[in-house]
Amino acid sequence: MSTTAAPPRPRLLVVGCGGIGGVVAGHLFEQGHDVTALTTNALIADAINAGGFRLRGEGSPGVVRGRAVTAIPKSAAPFDYIFLATQPPQVEDAARSVLPHLGFNGAMVCFQNGLCEERVAAITGPDRTLGAIVAWGASMVDPGVYDRTSAGGFVIGRMPFKTPAIEGDPGSHPSYRSPVADDPRIDELARILEAVGPTTTTTNLAGARWSKLAINCAISSLGTLGGDRLGVLMRHRHVRRLALEIMTETVAVARALEIRLEKVAGTLDLDWIALTDSERVAAGSPGLFAKHALLLAVGARYRRLRSSMLAAIERGRPPAVEFLNGEVITRGAALGIPTPINSAIRDLVFDIARGKATPGLDLTRRFFERTRGADAGADASYGGDVAPPSMTPPFMPVAPPPPYAAEPPRTHDELHHAVAQFHIEAEPTLPTGTPLPIPPPDDVEPRS
Repeated sequence: MSTTAAPPRPRLLVVGCGGIGGVVAGHLFEQGHDVTALTTNALIADAINAGGFRLRGEGSPGVVRGRAVTAIPKSAAPFDYIFLATQPPQVEDAARSVLPHLGFNGAMVCFQNGLCEERVAAITGPDRTLGAIVAWGASMVDPGVYDRTSAGGFVIGRMPFKTPAIEGDPGSHPSYRSPVADDPRIDELARILEAVGPTTTTTNLAGARWSKLAINCAISSLGTLGGDRLGVLMRHRHVRRLALEIMTETVAVARALEIRLEKVAGTLDLDWIALTDSERVAAGSPGLFAKHALLLAVGARYRRLRSSMLAAIERGRPPAVEFLNGEVITRGAALGIPTPINSAIRDLVFDIARGKATPGLDLTRRFFERTRGADAGADASYGGDVAPPSMTPPFMPVAPPPPYAAEPPRTHDELHHAVAQFHIEAEPTLPTGTPLPIPPPDDVEPRS
């Protein structure tokens, strides 16, 4: 009787052993995959090699034996999939460093927020670059100790590049064709990552990435300027207006690129939340009220969220603003789409990082007033911290959240999965009684 040997399991490399990378590597080891974990931090590698991956929280298997290395030997066999789990500012250096170890038909997989697939594709080639949107949260509380803060899985796909960016050419930017045809590697990758959480695939990764980019550009940058949690900031109407303007500029650039935006978690329609021409100058309207109410509700629900860019600055690291707002600015300039609010807030984030500005509500108010020439209107000119009388119907949720001192801070990494189960006790409604779509304020930044 003849037997057929099972095909060898794909060789996997996880680059970065912070919160996201450590949890991914630990689960892959636990499921018996052929995986190598790479970190440039010797303390993390020593801790993993001595005590394994110590996984805690949502669905975690506990202690998983595995090894981490600080360099890949030149003689190592090529890898079929390389998971890039670094912070966005390190992703390009990471891709270059491991490119010689990528198999001929293999692919690098980007876990970062923003549009890192485009940066990596300029290094590895578009056909060797895949993306996985992380829909769960994790943090590394000590070297080798990982706390999974929410359940969830991945949305996996491939960017449909027509003209990939050219590395080293600041004037180049990718354009997009129709969603890519089926790529068998995406299905294989989905089966592999099922070890970590449920996976779905998409033929419109660009639309999903740009929808998340619009939210992240607003939440992370304004959280950096305001220096406080989302709940505090979203109580202030000028902050909500700035968030709407940032997202509106991002949507305008995406439309110019002919990107079909995806609803975030099937709920938030960025095409809907973007300000219309009439809303830019209106003193008040049902549409404006609905959009402000939505952001106020999000602030109440996710009141403990704190900006990852602000946390990076506080740790002495560069903020990832170029990977969020900077992406919108660069592409807008190439397409002739003005992005004055994104441009101004990027510069101010860098001023904060250089110690030239101090985060706080006063800074957000001054920024709001200074940018009224950039995108001013009747609604924009109203800087009050509550809605004007014409926009304060009885069902406006105005009750303050519980005191923050009674609650531990919520990390950015907890939020994306939570949208699938997001409910507000007094859900705001449109005047017609139609429930508002509730968005997830996602500010997930994989840690290395």
